[in-house]
Amino acid sequence: MKPFVIGIDIGGTTTKLGRVDRQGQISLRHTLRTTDYPEIDAYIDALGAAIRTMTDTQPGDCTGIGIGAPNANYYTGEIRHAANLPWKGIVPLRDLLQKKLHLPVTVTNDANAAAMGEMRYGVAQGMRDFIVITLGTGVGSGIVSNGQLIYGHDGFAGELGHVIVKRGGRTCGCGRKGCLETYCSATGVARTARNLLRQEKDSLLNNLPLRKIDSKAVYEAAVRGDAVARHIFDVTGTLLGEALANFIAFSSPEAIILFGCLAQAGDLLLEPVRQAMNRNVLSVYAGGTRLLVSQLAGSDAAILGASALAWD
Repeated sequence: MKPFVIGIDIGGTTTKLGRVDRQGQISLRHTLRTTDYPEIDAYIDALGAAIRTMTDTQPGDCTGIGIGAPNANYYTGEIRHAANLPWKGIVPLRDLLQKKLHLPVTVTNDANAAAMGEMRYGVAQGMRDFIVITLGTGVGSGIVSNGQLIYGHDGFAGELGHVIVKRGGRTCGCGRKGCLETYCSATGVARTARNLLRQEKDSLLNNLPLRKIDSKAVYEAAVRGDAVARHIFDVTGTLLGEALANFIAFSSPEAIILFGCLAQAGDLLLEPVRQAMNRNVLSVYAGGTRLLVSQLAGSDAAILGASALAWD
């Protein structure tokens, strides 16, 4: 029977699963709301049931499970102190799921999984030096240098979303202040909007209650020409571009690839990012790094990257 693996992308809002063959074809998909399971045991039960459904629906041999998750450690299989997940502290994800399903499980950081997906199936095919920046509930990063993911000695290298961009700035879920993800994630965009709208009254966004303003609402207003919404993207893109200029100095990547819901804003975000990056990059690196957007549909990059872990 045809072998397959299960690739899983655990996000702060949703968990996405895919049944993947060796050619990278996703034949089945399933979604869980991560936030519906504040207790890890209940989440493991729901995830296990979803996986069993996917393995039993079609004939084939499941050879393993690969998972991308925030703050996940490739070496230990644990999630440690993830700011945007409902389970705090140290979660032995790999061991819990292996015990539930009796299948081999491999775990890595969600942005690392996205980077693996881009390297095998996306715009980074053929590249040996690139950075993937995931712009979702938080900001993550997967750094590939000389064809290898950078894990560091403890498995936690590459938390670029928690580089401080404003000293004493916004409180982050990690407990520090001024992290990049508090400004340049989808939730960061919503925070910027709510802050601005307390002073700015001439905006389409004022037609919504503050609590219902999210990055999608800001995007839709910007597309309609709303000046405040466009300013929000300018501010967000400028901060992100300045940070990317610093990241280039670290690994001199051929490309930086933006992935996630916020990256789909197109030139509203990309133009201020590109301008700020080029304006601030060290002259020796000028013009050497392309800014790209993932072309893999939806969560496919993370699912495919996670599945590559299982194949390996």
